Amino acid sequence: MALMKGTLWLTQSLQRLLRPKSVAILEACLIGLVSALAAVLLKQAIAAMESWTAAIGTDLPPLLILPVIGLLGGLLSGWLIERAAPEATGSGIPQVKAALGYASIALDLRVAVVKLVSTTLALGAGLGLGRQGPTVQIGAALAGQFSRWLATSPAYQRQLVAAGAAAGLAAGFNAPIAGVLFVIEELLQDLSELTLGTAILAAFVGGVVSRLLGGRGLIPDLSGIDLSFTLMDIPVLMLLGAIAGVLGASFNRGILTSLRFYRQYLPGWRPSWQMGLAGAISGMILAFLPPILRSSSDTQDLLVLGEIGWQITAIAFVGKFLLVLLAYGSGVPGGLFAPSLILGSALGGLIGQIAQAVQLELNGIVLSHAPVIYTLTGMGAFFSAVTRGPITAIVIVFELTMDFDVVLPLMIGSVVAYLVAEKVSKGSIYTHLLEFRGIQLDQKFAGDQQLQGLLAADIMQRRVETLPAEMTIAAAIQFFEQSHHRGFPVVADGRLVGMVTQSDLARIRVRGLNPDLPLSQIMTQRLISVGPGDRLAHVLYLLNHYQISRLPVTEGRKLVGIITRADIIRAECDRLSGEASPLKVKPAPSYPVYQTQSPTTAQGRLLVPLSNPQTTDALLRLAAAIAQQHHYDLECLHIIPIPRHSRPSETSVDITASRQMMEHAVAGGQTWQVPVHSQIRVAQDIASAILETIRDRHIDLVLMGWEGVTLTPGRIFGTVVDTIVREASCNVVLVRPGKQLILPLAKAADLSGQSALTLLMRLFTLNRWLIPVAGGPNAQYALTLLPALVALSQHPQIRLCQVFSPSEPYQDTTLLEQDADFLNQQLQAPVITVTLCADSVADAIVDLVEKDQCDVIVLGASREGLLQQVIQGNIPEQIARHSDCTVILVRQALSPE
Repeated sequence: MALMKGTLWLTQSLQRLLRPKSVAILEACLIGLVSALAAVLLKQAIAAMESWTAAIGTDLPPLLILPVIGLLGGLLSGWLIERAAPEATGSGIPQVKAALGYASIALDLRVAVVKLVSTTLALGAGLGLGRQGPTVQIGAALAGQFSRWLATSPAYQRQLVAAGAAAGLAAGFNAPIAGVLFVIEELLQDLSELTLGTAILAAFVGGVVSRLLGGRGLIPDLSGIDLSFTLMDIPVLMLLGAIAGVLGASFNRGILTSLRFYRQYLPGWRPSWQMGLAGAISGMILAFLPPILRSSSDTQDLLVLGEIGWQITAIAFVGKFLLVLLAYGSGVPGGLFAPSLILGSALGGLIGQIAQAVQLELNGIVLSHAPVIYTLTGMGAFFSAVTRGPITAIVIVFELTMDFDVVLPLMIGSVVAYLVAEKVSKGSIYTHLLEFRGIQLDQKFAGDQQLQGLLAADIMQRRVETLPAEMTIAAAIQFFEQSHHRGFPVVADGRLVGMVTQSDLARIRVRGLNPDLPLSQIMTQRLISVGPGDRLAHVLYLLNHYQISRLPVTEGRKLVGIITRADIIRAECDRLSGEASPLKVKPAPSYPVYQTQSPTTAQGRLLVPLSNPQTTDALLRLAAAIAQQHHYDLECLHIIPIPRHSRPSETSVDITASRQMMEHAVAGGQTWQVPVHSQIRVAQDIASAILETIRDRHIDLVLMGWEGVTLTPGRIFGTVVDTIVREASCNVVLVRPGKQLILPLAKAADLSGQSALTLLMRLFTLNRWLIPVAGGPNAQYALTLLPALVALSQHPQIRLCQVFSPSEPYQDTTLLEQDADFLNQQLQAPVITVTLCADSVADAIVDLVEKDQCDVIVLGASREGLLQQVIQGNIPEQIARHSDCTVILVRQALSPE
């Protein structure tokens, strides 16, 4: 906290001394420096661990020691990620891309530290991924933490995160230009002056510092090697690009297949054990490879220089391909940049050697005598096919060699590879990885929020009521009394000089000021304003940061408009009414962490999602009554929600309270002689998890509780319940427990187990039932459920009600009489029919509930009149707001389209 306060004070002091652009330059340089130091530390730590592993391997058999080291490295890396930062899995670039696309993914100091340590453990232990991808996430995370310490606006935070990512990549490859281009081409797609300038500075500093402290880049020194090529090389280079495009697209598919394999076949394994398994198998594969291929850096040098035969080159390609798929699917923290370049150099070396062999058979064809030109072109081509960033691929390899002779071959190979890969499978690997995590970034809005295009000039009020600075306090008080506004700008000679609010006037008496003094004596002179060209994100940041309700819009000191919170809400509503959300998030599949099964002979399944302990017993009792009548099993479900950026299968949760709820439900089933199965699921989205359970367990009926009212705009029953009512294919019953159910629960609260359940059965007091009838399948299905529910009553009284409009010339009660006859045959209780005449179905039912003191109302929404009321929320909301009775809403299974 002290560090944060000190940093904030320093920043504010600098901002007072320096112009905004000067502050941005300082921040960019600082981000580049810190990112470079982190990248160098990661590089040296991995190298030290690899040296330690190699030293141990000289004394012990590789087949014994390499799998053990891989197992331990994977376990420790996975354990650290599980405990401290689940966001640190994989390369980290998809997470950065999602964060820049405004997804809720953490990028802070915690993530940076965990990423650095876990990557060192995993890659140092021999898992076949690269360190350059993690440096991008580390740089972005450090920049994200830095932006929080500075308390900058969201838009500027995003620019700093992009600068950190550029610096991380620049430091990882010693390639500052490539760092900037990758951010622009793949991550941000923003060419604004501030974004581009900040990224360039951070990448330049990161690349220079990394080169000074970290030594050489990814490939050996190529000085003195002839990199020229002939015209006859061009067809071979194009062929190399085409093959790289096909294999690069296959590589991407293999990565996704590996991820699906771990999720499908090892769902119960914790991430640490998955990474440990990957490490152990990787160690075994390395033990069988030739010794010269066990070190990534040595392998890269040999492949680039073309100093090994085609057999070893082919083994290197296949072995690295398998090692990357094995490691990445398990979630190991490591990147795909370096592996893509290694695979590309091996592929280029193979094509070059084949071309040289063919040349010996054909006279008159002269190909390049430098195999390095093929290995370098293969690097760029394969990288382009994987990332779908041909410009970045060209620049990275060029910056690694610093030789202009490689530019044209790189352009040929990279562009051809990109075009072929797009034909085989569209989209970069990072886009597909985001979709695998359930995050879809609409390319139309990539790098920008839907409302980000709004400027202050678009939402401000141009006609502004102002007060002159020479106005007296007494006159200002009278002006406030006649206006609904709570604050006004104060102007002098057409220039904005201050703001005066009701709070300023309220302090007059406390300070004992003379009411004849001018407003200039009490107004707020420390102005917080925006310009007409400032974005909405900056406006929102200022309103929230300074806790104010209005912002003047100025050009210089000239007042040109004012923005209030109401203006922003109006603008958002206007913009959102015709456009879709830029970020479409599909939640990941839920993950069961606890399950019990009971013997079953039932004819169907009834699902009861449980969440609120206060209503659990009431829902269970109603569900048990239906299950007994219809010979159903009870499926009790409790869902533990987690953030969207966490994977359900990898998130640790405490299920103690949830297990107690499930055990209580199972005990109730034994009392009521109903089979009860229970499960606890971890899910990013509760509604999606319920729908998954409905599909997986072939549910016939779902019975859920609802609160009766919702504050969510556009929702009738609430976010979760609305989704289930709209999408569940089975029958749905919603229960809003009234006081007749809540009171028995309160009396049984001090008891537990069998005693509480027995007391609950005695205290159930649902006696007076009201059923509005309107025909149709939903109403009929509600009537079929009624006998089971009425069995809970000690002295049931049934009222069937039908509402007619005053404009109807004839009241046809045939439906009412048919339903009454049906219930008389099913129930041993009096059934009373009631007809009402009213303009509003909802009001008539509410009045009847109050008049007859009904305990429960059952609604089967079906016919147009009643269905219209239920869909609009009138009946449920009025009953919930104006009565204490229990409300049961019934919706029959959806018919297949």
